[in-house]
Amino acid sequence: MDLHMRHLRYFVAVAEELNFTRAAHRLHIAQQALSAQIKQLEQAAGVTLLVRSTRSVELTAAGTVFLADARALLADADAAVDRARTIQAGEHERLTLGFLEGAALTLTDPILSAFRQRHPGVQLELRQFGYDDPSAGLADGTTDVAFVRRPISTPDIEVEPLFSEPVVAALPSGHRLAARPSVSVSDLLDEPILGSACADRTWNGFWELESHRAGRPAPVVSRSTTLLEEMHKVLTGVGFVVTAAACRWLTFPGVTLVPIADAAPSRVAVAWRRGRASALVRSFVDLSRAVRDDRPDLVRALAEPDFTDRTPPSMLG
Repeated sequence: MDLHMRHLRYFVAVAEELNFTRAAHRLHIAQQALSAQIKQLEQAAGVTLLVRSTRSVELTAAGTVFLADARALLADADAAVDRARTIQAGEHERLTLGFLEGAALTLTDPILSAFRQRHPGVQLELRQFGYDDPSAGLADGTTDVAFVRRPISTPDIEVEPLFSEPVVAALPSGHRLAARPSVSVSDLLDEPILGSACADRTWNGFWELESHRAGRPAPVVSRSTTLLEEMHKVLTGVGFVVTAAACRWLTFPGVTLVPIADAAPSRVAVAWRRGRASALVRSFVDLSRAVRDDRPDLVRALAEPDFTDRTPPSMLG
């Protein structure tokens, strides 16, 4: 039987209105066309579904049964379409989040949890980057949004600040400065320093303490792309490295972290490309801001770390 979904919809409209004029208006078609479609349905089914007169329209017994089944069929068809659309939306809705070592530290988990709760059908893809790309994929469009450490010089980047974190000197445990509770930048200026294998001069300048060197170049002896690579070099006595205080949660035997009392803090932010803020990117930024504002305890603990606390928190969900 050649039965189309439109036949079922037309029949249900007439059966519910019990009036061809009202049903035609509801369906936005001509009354004559509607009447012809109902006749086609009855002929295809071989059943009289409606009794018509000049004054009324009534369902036959067969029509009453057919109405219930037609409604169920239409509901199933609509549900199938909705499910297919939901699956397709899930296939195409993806947010790629870039991050460097540690991401947004203890703010990471609550931010990601909030995003997943608001957007359960969105695929959140996480991509970690080394020091060779401090933009965490924003520079070449690999990522949609990223946790970054400022300053960086990538153009057309917008940021929402999350927190500031002190920096430390990672020194070989036998180094003459390693036993101090803290050091000043002046204590480190003549020490061989490890830099990042990065083309971003702004990023390099920050971690090499450039603003304190009065125009003199930093005595960089080696460059690395990852934290682990840096720490191996520190351990072997190649040089020291300026890094974030969060490294205190990691274990590197033979390496001692000493706070740098007068160095500028590292500023962590969520960042995105200017002019490319999709609805998902805006939502991620809004949720990051909300988590930051709702958790002042975490922000304060990151800005004023307890260096005696070596318990590693969950930092990436």
